Amino acid sequence: MTAPATLHRLSAIQNLLLALVEGHDDSVCRNQYHPDLSPLGWHLGHCVYTETYWLQEVVGGDPSHSAPHRTLYTPELTPRPQRGPQLPPRDALIDWAAGLQSENLMRLANAALPQDHPLLADDYLPLFLLQHHAQHYETMLMVLTQRALRADYPDYRVRTPLVASQDHGTLRTVPAGHFRIGGAAPLAFDNELPPQHAELGEFRIAAQPLGNGEYLSFMQAGGYSDARLWSEGGWTWRQQHNATHPEHWRLDADDAWYGIGLNGPYELAADTAVHGINHYEASACAAWAGARLPHEYQWEAAHRSRQLDDVGRVWEWCANNFHPYNGFSAFPYEGYSTPWFDGTHYSLRGASLHTRPELRRASFRNFYTAEKRHIFAGLRLVY
Repeated sequence: MTAPATLHRLSAIQNLLLALVEGHDDSVCRNQYHPDLSPLGWHLGHCVYTETYWLQEVVGGDPSHSAPHRTLYTPELTPRPQRGPQLPPRDALIDWAAGLQSENLMRLANAALPQDHPLLADDYLPLFLLQHHAQHYETMLMVLTQRALRADYPDYRVRTPLVASQDHGTLRTVPAGHFRIGGAAPLAFDNELPPQHAELGEFRIAAQPLGNGEYLSFMQAGGYSDARLWSEGGWTWRQQHNATHPEHWRLDADDAWYGIGLNGPYELAADTAVHGINHYEASACAAWAGARLPHEYQWEAAHRSRQLDDVGRVWEWCANNFHPYNGFSAFPYEGYSTPWFDGTHYSLRGASLHTRPELRRASFRNFYTAEKRHIFAGLRLVY
């Protein structure tokens, strides 16, 4: 039987997903605000379908509630632009979702599923679903942020303009040694397993993520126009998109920078971690500072050694591609991590302000391709 604490946490994330959709009208729920993001309502439906598929169909042998929705809520079967138009009306979606969420919790709580099923051992499956939903919750906040970025704020004025800073902050030395890398069952995803031992040379790492003030210095120093700082692919991307600042930064009528978040415009603080930049931008900024991005093993080793401050402010781009650990085995299905070991995805570590506690651990690995800017990602310097 599933532990009461696990059931409580799963119920909490279910309610959060519902609340995000309940707080917006039908047009917002089915609109696609970014090419890489599905509509808000689709994420709720996908999460409900996913838990119903695993609990009722895979474990319970009953596909009656999952099969009718498989095409719409399986990413590979319905392209993103087609998802919004195919969603049911908002109220019908909410009623359907709430009903199945309640039924799934009851099946877990009442031991109505085969208790000898291997996916239920140590609460693995409900913990997997809890984390799956937490990831989609953060993605739904990305959707709402993109919605805010589409609005105009002609009357907004910055009261305290952002000031550029050349101070890259405190550096901390991590001595050479052998370090444990990776997670532990049942909480860890397959890409965190099995645990590894990494031999690392000595390195220095910034105690804090790079701040808005430091990033403004990079911009004012001509960082976006100096091809020497950029990789070949990064420079091509910069020219194609004419990028000159983080995705969520805007100028007011007095040419002062401000940010746009979930709830609209806000003032940028110099020492707050910059975000809204992709791997290309993060790498170029690190090069401008005479530094580099950390390898994710360095990041995890520094975190476990308590050398990092302000972890969890932004996702932090790492230098290396997302890759399988030695001895990797796909679980609970081949498609969770394996397709992304393609040499084009980069690892990110840490968490953002919008990341749920279920995903905040030293071993958690996020991953995106180098051009993505819609994620809440920044950087930390290594020397």
